[in-house]
Amino acid sequence: MGSLERSKKKTLLWKKAMLHFSLCFVMGFFTGLAPTGKSLIFSTKVEVATLNGTNFSAPQPSQILTNVNKSWIAQAPKRHRIHSQKTTNLEVKSLPQLKPKRLVIIVTPTSTKLPYQDVFLRRLANTIKLVPQPLLWIVVEAKTESNELSEILRKTGIMYRHVVFSENFTDLEAELNHQRNLALGHIEHHRLSGIVHFAGLNNVYDLQFFQQLRDIEVFGTWPTALLLANRKRVIIEGPVCDSSQVIGWHLRNMNNETITSPIHISSFAFNSSILWDPERWGRTSSVKDSNQNSIKFVKQVVLEDETKLKGIPAEDCSKILLWRFHFHVRTISKH
Repeated sequence: MGSLERSKKKTLLWKKAMLHFSLCFVMGFFTGLAPTGKSLIFSTKVEVATLNGTNFSAPQPSQILTNVNKSWIAQAPKRHRIHSQKTTNLEVKSLPQLKPKRLVIIVTPTSTKLPYQDVFLRRLANTIKLVPQPLLWIVVEAKTESNELSEILRKTGIMYRHVVFSENFTDLEAELNHQRNLALGHIEHHRLSGIVHFAGLNNVYDLQFFQQLRDIEVFGTWPTALLLANRKRVIIEGPVCDSSQVIGWHLRNMNNETITSPIHISSFAFNSSILWDPERWGRTSSVKDSNQNSIKFVKQVVLEDETKLKGIPAEDCSKILLWRFHFHVRTISKH
């Protein structure tokens, strides 16, 4: 009987131990699933206070579920919301409007009568390559069997147009003016909007010059320094300015002769729309309405109203940014 009683006690102890273990396991399992955080603690405090109060009402299952769901969604501290609002206000501020750069259109005529033409063309190309975009280089050439000039242009990496003509000329200046007219006709036909500048192969530039070109609205002009081989002096050609306002012209050349036209072809630039849209600039005539060639028309328009001329650089028009070398024209033998 003693052994039977001891066996029953052991069995009872095991049952109590298993029950105790099962209860601990279940409580631990549900405790692990229960949410944690400040919101749960606050919710517990509110419930305890309610239990201790006089108006006690047992929470319904739906209320308990609501409290549990809210406890999962913790609201951000107030200071974080203020910080977020300030950040949003900074992002809403509008960015400054950027002014697009004007297209610079450089026109360069060529001629076999000019000495070392290929050398000076490469030199000018190396200068233009340093100019920020957008830029278009229009090079005009007489029709020949050689592809040398085309090869030079292709290797420069510059955006260019190669215009070819078949007419023959004995006078160099007439040939160059014909090429400039062809280039202006190309600009007018294709409505290339930009600031046009005639760059001869004998021109040497300060890179600031091209940045100044982009600031021209209608017409711009500047002084140039003329250099002659075997001469130890420099002649200044072009406008005399007060800041950016043109108040006169240099009218003497190397030989101390009076210049008939005060403005050299490389001493001015203009907005290309004057060629096809003169009304935009307060004019009634255009190249098509006149019997003049384009170069003569543009020069006339530039000198017609000096109030629209802008001297560059704007802060000091007397500053030299362009130099021209005087070349001896090559004579072609007929023998």
